[in-house]
Amino acid sequence: MATPHTPLPGFGGPAVGFDTPFEMLRACHERVQRTLALLARLVDYLHSDGCDASARQAARDVLRYFDIAAPLHHEDEERHVFPPLLAQGESAVAAAVRRLQADHEAMHAHWQAARTRLLALADGQADAFTTEDEALFARFAAGYAEHIRTEEDLVYPAARALLSDAALAAMGADMRQRRGAAS
Repeated sequence: MATPHTPLPGFGGPAVGFDTPFEMLRACHERVQRTLALLARLVDYLHSDGCDASARQAARDVLRYFDIAAPLHHEDEERHVFPPLLAQGESAVAAAVRRLQADHEAMHAHWQAARTRLLALADGQADAFTTEDEALFARFAAGYAEHIRTEEDLVYPAARALLSDAALAAMGADMRQRRGAAS
């Protein structure tokens, strides 16, 4: 039987914790979407209000999420969700997983380019984004929509069906440990 847990701040409720790893993964997707929405609002804000302390803070918030949490999330999937599907999943699911793995690589590359622009704004080295920067941010954000949909509608349910309770517990324990969270 699962032990009660304390939910993480910002994860929406008592049903989300490391003992429910797929719910944690879905909660991460919600945070991705909120952070991408913040990035879009930042772009709009710079057009309407210019660069100020709140704009620089918003850039730092986007940087923090995609520098820290997003890579951990992708690693969760690469370590725990994708391998059983590639080993045992049906061919359509395995093909989807290979596309998702390629997405992770592309997202990382797009993030590195986007990161440079956000860091310049956050550090006071820039006061605005160029049209090219904004197009880069739009491509970065667009890459997530179908990716998340494929994971939540196809890949997560297929993986959950393959994983035993012991595998789910090990997945949650690994997620907790890699984040340095208390047991």
